[in-house]
Amino acid sequence: MTGDWRTDRIGTALSGENPSVLRRLTSGFAVIGDVQFLPGYSVLLVDEPDVQRLSELPKTKRLSFLSDMDRLGEAVERACRRLDPAFRRVNLEILGNRDPFLHAHVWPRFDWEPADVVSAPVWLYPRERWSDEQFQLGPQHDVLRGVIAGELDQLRP
Repeated sequence: MTGDWRTDRIGTALSGENPSVLRRLTSGFAVIGDVQFLPGYSVLLVDEPDVQRLSELPKTKRLSFLSDMDRLGEAVERACRRLDPAFRRVNLEILGNRDPFLHAHVWPRFDWEPADVVSAPVWLYPRERWSDEQFQLGPQHDVLRGVIAGELDQLRP
């Protein structure tokens, strides 16, 4: 692969070159998020790069994608509950506002979050959280990655 895997997340996942992939699922790939200011943030990527909307998938694949989103959400929930007693819940979102491919966000939420955002959408977090080096995905997240991947394995259909 030449260049940055972030410019072709699905293509690099299909070729085995995307380092954020946790597991291959039925309809796509479970990946850990690039930023971890909410530890456990993960994304489900569809395995068809040209698909932009859920409605573009045939009904069976659409249901498979939603089932995979549920599986990833439950895996993140189990992992975060095990690793942090302040875990509250998981938020699931399919937005499609920026990236031109179908994907679903899985956001864990915690009691320790700042009061002004704990009950708000994650997207209202200050922009600096998204780019702060301390929250960038790295080796410090290997345990978290392993726990989420293990939960995905246990939830295998």
